[in-house]
Amino acid sequence: MKLYCLSGHPTLPCNVLKFKSTTIMLDCGLDTTSVLNFLPLPLVHSPRLSKLPGWISKDGTINLEKELKECAGRVFVDSQPEFCLPEKELLDLSTIDVILISNYHCMMALPYITEHTGFTGTVYATEPTLQIGRLLMEEVVNFMERVPKAQSATSWKNKDMQRMLPGPLKDAVDVWTWKRCYGMQEVNSALSRVQLVGYSQKVELFGAVQVSPLSSGYSLGSSNWIIQSHHEKVAYVSGSSLLTTHPQPMDQSSLKNSDVLILTGLTQMPTANPDGMLGEFCSNLAMTIRAGGNVLVPCYSSGVIYDLLECLYQFIDSANLGTTPFYFISPVANSSLEFSQIFAEWLCHNKQSKVYLPEPPFPHAELIQTNKLKHYPSIHGDFSSDFRQPCVVFTGHPSLRFGDVVHFMELWGKSGLNTIIFTEPDFSYLDALAPYQPLAMKCVYCPIDTRLNFHQVAKLLKEVQPLHVVCPEQYTQPPMTQSHRSDLMLELQPPPMPYRRCSVLNLPFRRRYERVYILPELAQSLVPTEVKPGVSIATVSAVLHSKDNKHTLQSVPKPPPVPPTKKRKRVMEEPPVAPKPLLSGAVPLEAFLATLQKHGITEVKVEETAEGHILHLQAEDTLIQLEEDGTHIVCDNNEPLRTTLRDLVLRFLQKL
Repeated sequence: MKLYCLSGHPTLPCNVLKFKSTTIMLDCGLDTTSVLNFLPLPLVHSPRLSKLPGWISKDGTINLEKELKECAGRVFVDSQPEFCLPEKELLDLSTIDVILISNYHCMMALPYITEHTGFTGTVYATEPTLQIGRLLMEEVVNFMERVPKAQSATSWKNKDMQRMLPGPLKDAVDVWTWKRCYGMQEVNSALSRVQLVGYSQKVELFGAVQVSPLSSGYSLGSSNWIIQSHHEKVAYVSGSSLLTTHPQPMDQSSLKNSDVLILTGLTQMPTANPDGMLGEFCSNLAMTIRAGGNVLVPCYSSGVIYDLLECLYQFIDSANLGTTPFYFISPVANSSLEFSQIFAEWLCHNKQSKVYLPEPPFPHAELIQTNKLKHYPSIHGDFSSDFRQPCVVFTGHPSLRFGDVVHFMELWGKSGLNTIIFTEPDFSYLDALAPYQPLAMKCVYCPIDTRLNFHQVAKLLKEVQPLHVVCPEQYTQPPMTQSHRSDLMLELQPPPMPYRRCSVLNLPFRRRYERVYILPELAQSLVPTEVKPGVSIATVSAVLHSKDNKHTLQSVPKPPPVPPTKKRKRVMEEPPVAPKPLLSGAVPLEAFLATLQKHGITEVKVEETAEGHILHLQAEDTLIQLEEDGTHIVCDNNEPLRTTLRDLVLRFLQKL
């Protein structure tokens, strides 16, 4: 069993498991942190960005002023933002049989894999994962296509050139593999391969293994996966949460008795308490509005925003924010808010029960009805006529490199009254803000990450007790910025097996058993012999028939009769040779020595070995090796003696 690791990002995994002749891809996360190296894509012409100076090396030998721009001491690529793809050279991706998706954040690289590698398999995901994943892909495509860039910067990617660049561009990994965003045609083609599954539904793969999704408690439709055969079990835990938020709670009991547990997608903010961050979010928002400023919340169009809106729903009246407009701007804003209300069976019990009242499960429905929350596809059109300040704007993209958020950064960045509140943990807020410096607006960092922290994982692993744990190497050491915090890493016995991008692990257990079925008519012909109380054994001669990884024992077919011919007389059929009987039992040493003495063999020297005993018959110059699984008689040129000794050994054994 092998695990190929194609992504270096622990919360955006992409691994391939080879298990019992099947090749299974576990998630295909897209590392979007690479976009932080690019200049933002403004929706309207930005004089500030267009006037940025080009970059020339200090000694003047390297001139990349058409491709690279300098801003506040940092260098950025002036081109369409590009993404860091999962590794494609480690193995032939066309051999992948299935792709299992754990949540909608971990499927963003799907079109790159299904459309450009010769992939012909099936993708399995839950319905909310598929539908919300489609919205997130559609949103990114829309953001990119709204602001096309004519030039494409490639010279800076030259290895010799990149080595001379200032950081962080100099340290960027695999820049030649970075790719521009896919289009809607590729998205639709990729998602047409998705087959929907429900929690605990068992899906058979070629008769070899069974896969089944379990609720992971992180987001709508998010899953952990069980991959098992008759005798082996692998658990894949990715992006899970034990907190009580809007999704169904995590199914922990089904993870028990795993031979291997592959662990990814832990919290990126192990020291930040989500409840505390929500409180900080609300208080900073209220403070800014009361001072007459605007609040900008860069966010994804699904996920944490549902919890933020729910929190604000409870907070608005007590904070006297009833007249403050809340705007949600995204090409998929309407669909996202509607989807969250119709996936009732994927919600926690508390929200499910509201559907039968009938009430909408999420309170943002009421915010929309009372006109406190308004949603728009973009800043153009209706929004410009409805827009009034001070206000709160939720919009994307959290990287601040593309989407409507770029416009608000340019619009509000120069005033100290305004505040930007970061709630998504995927991007460093300092790196996200770098191309907007110098910045007057206040910045508040309230990352809300509900995924498992190290304390919760340690408790979970203690309960489910897998034999082996495999995880990204980042989890086996404290964070670089807090090297003294040994509580921010996994400490297990035996130690977890770490992986990094491009590593191939041989997972530490071997398949020892295979299930074989026996046909009823063959079973009927067996004659069991009791070898010890409660245990009976029967020998069987059969033909092993294997098809679709299912193995069946069938009766040996009788040879067809040979038809007589004029030239040849009919040959008499020889009766089939009966197989030699199998022997069972053990040869007790004292009783065997007594039997030898009765037969006149008295000079016996006994030597104890690791496997059993060696008897040296000195007068006869013969050795007898008595071992647990066999007996050997070493006797030169004395066939009568050898036969006698064999018969004496057989007295103590049972024939089957």
